[in-house]
Amino acid sequence: MKAALYYGNRDIRIEDVPEPTAGPGQVKVRVEWCGICGTDLHEYLDGPIFCPPPGAPHPLTGEQAPVGLGHEFAGVVAELGDGVTGLSVGERVVVEPYLTCGRCARCRDGRYNVCEVLGFIGLSGGGGGFAEYVVADAKRTFPLGGLSTQVGALVEPLAVAYHAVRLGGVTPGMSATVFGAGPIGLVTAAALRAAGAEQILVIEPAEVRKKKAEVAGATTVIDPTDTDAVAAVMDLTSGRGTDVSFECAGVDAALDQATRCTKGGGLVVNVAIWGHDATVAMNNLVFNEVAVIGSLAYCNDHEDTIGLLRDGKVDAEQFITGEIALDDLVDKGFRELIDNKAENVKILVHP
Repeated sequence: MKAALYYGNRDIRIEDVPEPTAGPGQVKVRVEWCGICGTDLHEYLDGPIFCPPPGAPHPLTGEQAPVGLGHEFAGVVAELGDGVTGLSVGERVVVEPYLTCGRCARCRDGRYNVCEVLGFIGLSGGGGGFAEYVVADAKRTFPLGGLSTQVGALVEPLAVAYHAVRLGGVTPGMSATVFGAGPIGLVTAAALRAAGAEQILVIEPAEVRKKKAEVAGATTVIDPTDTDAVAAVMDLTSGRGTDVSFECAGVDAALDQATRCTKGGGLVVNVAIWGHDATVAMNNLVFNEVAVIGSLAYCNDHEDTIGLLRDGKVDAEQFITGEIALDDLVDKGFRELIDNKAENVKILVHP
């Protein structure tokens, strides 16, 4: 079967690889759609980050580059391994693409998303969603019901946003600021609206993305290039600041603004994966008793996220801006997202 393999920085190749077989407790999925994630772009431009480089195999998979790429995937069950119940061949499913040890203190505490040796299908070995088939644990394979697999491919990034909003303690009537209206910022705005946030302020300079933010859920969009973003937030919140802020850009200036536009005693949730060490003015936190928390992916969030989609609380199709074939992954996928990032949210790949 054909699959996209990550060899290293700016080196992704479409090659023929053996078709996997489902082992005990596993499900073989025929992939219909896989989204290109910002993490994939980080690997392409700045990596290896999550992908294990040559000479440093991942402790759970034993694999090293080249490894299969793609973790935002949905498809149809093609085969059930021994002992699998609750799923059936032909059923549309989405996979929570974690690889965890199940033994470390974090896993035992239920925080398996920060497993001490955390890995991801599509980054750390074990195949990837940019392939015709992939094998995953049945316990992390979830039925989509009446949802399409195109929408299913968006469950993973939406689960990232749902998890961040949950960590932010957002309840109906609260206010929030979102920094960056890229793919994660947009789904975070959508998740905030689904959670009942009354005021959702999005900070974004790109014209196309500002329009997308309005559709996604922003009540107000602020362009930081033509106004003081912090002053604007303070004005819109009567000098109080928002209850919580979400840093989704991975930019020092945005993190600084997030710490200054959050209310005293409020919370900043960092959702972005950074390509460099962040710089933060600690006194902004100290003088306002603002807390900063990191949010990594998701943890027991997929079923609730699927529920939001089934109930129509989030319109996921608005985020799909392109659909391409696997052979076009680099030129029409990665390069398109890098060179025209303001015009795109999520490009889906059909293996």
